[in-house]
Amino acid sequence: MDPKYQRVALNDGHFMPVLGFGSYAPPEVPRNRVVEVTKLAIEAGFRHIDSAYLYNNEEQVGLAIRSKIADGSVKREDIFYTSKLWCTFFRPQLVQPALESSLKKLQLDYVDLYLIHFPMALKPGETPLPKDENGKVMFDTVDLCAIWEAMEKCKDAGLAKSIRVSNFNRRQLEMILNNPGLKYKPVCNQVECHPYLNQSKLLDFCKSKDIVLVAHSALGTQRHKLWVDQNSPVLLEDPVLCALAKKHKRTPALIALRYQLQRGVVVLAKSHNEQQIRENMKVRSRAVGLRVPAQCRSHVCFL
Repeated sequence: MDPKYQRVALNDGHFMPVLGFGSYAPPEVPRNRVVEVTKLAIEAGFRHIDSAYLYNNEEQVGLAIRSKIADGSVKREDIFYTSKLWCTFFRPQLVQPALESSLKKLQLDYVDLYLIHFPMALKPGETPLPKDENGKVMFDTVDLCAIWEAMEKCKDAGLAKSIRVSNFNRRQLEMILNNPGLKYKPVCNQVECHPYLNQSKLLDFCKSKDIVLVAHSALGTQRHKLWVDQNSPVLLEDPVLCALAKKHKRTPALIALRYQLQRGVVVLAKSHNEQQIRENMKVRSRAVGLRVPAQCRSHVCFL
């Protein structure tokens, strides 16, 4: 980590801000609200903006970025923008056109980071989650190394400055790293990571390979009724986290975010509340530094 500029060096020579703004919004959030909150995030100091094809908001995020460039708040080179290749575009011949489609929506010339969203291929097409007549998800068979080679071509074409993966475990990362034709290593691996799922072993592995770990869902997993027991503990109500927050006169969210930064993990913060967006920026202050108690060091590893 570079404490002076609050960014981390990537293995391809580029730099990433250690704190990012997650732009995902559930369907009930109006699209114009995405424009508003992305502008607020940039005004608050966020320079790392994370989005994806799947989020269906790249037009709005791009509009927000361009408007802040137009009013002189930032330059394009100040913004670190991340997009993601969705699973229905994993066949090698579909990878670059998918990125070009995102760039067209964004009205930008390049993305700073392009990543493979999940290590699983779905049936090609415009439907994000294709299903058969029985309601079962329709998968596809594509070699991860072939997808990665297509990602490398996007970097060579200047459409993406850096390339990486997301939601990969160690074995899947090793498939890419051990590919005889490897040209560029993934610069990062973005995974769910928080005190209840701290990814210690995966973090150690990534560090050993000069791959940055990026934490999504850093304030706790999305509590969707389809896959999360609604009676399970809520991270931001955790007694240890709340005790630390009280001790340091900060919010539990700030403690959870700072926990990641002090471990050398880049962290994404997501909110649609102006006060929370501005509050989250305070995590970069040294005054938020803390000792992580043993209770928060236990882990369930993504391996």
